[in-house]
Amino acid sequence: MKVMVIIKASKESEAGVMPSEQLLTEMGKFNEELVKAGIMLDGQGLQPSSKGARVLFSGRERTVKDGPFAETKELIAGFWLWKVKSLQEAIDWVKRCPNPMSGESEIEIRPIFSPEDFGDALTPELREQEERLRTEVAARTKK
Repeated sequence: MKVMVIIKASKESEAGVMPSEQLLTEMGKFNEELVKAGIMLDGQGLQPSSKGARVLFSGRERTVKDGPFAETKELIAGFWLWKVKSLQEAIDWVKRCPNPMSGESEIEIRPIFSPEDFGDALTPELREQEERLRTEVAARTKK
């Protein structure tokens, strides 16, 4: 199964405080372990929400809201994409992770849908389209 591991933002990360050399070193070692174990598919840190935007949908209307956004505890500071055998395996790996923030922090784990989860709504044509797009994206990232 694939999971997204979401590192929640803090007041410091939203203020643009960069991680220390020590934390970068510890995270680098943790990421190496993930890669060697065949777990990590991708991962990135995110800029503060002050540098982002949200697009709000209401029927056919689209409204753009520039950051920063309120409720820091609901924002994302970074993520990983992992391939694991189970949610428990992901939990076990997260427990080994260095604390990503200088104080209290929270990491959320969310399973990613697989094609089977969509049942009959994912027709053979839609499944073929999805596979074609994934292949195209993979080919582009190899360049």
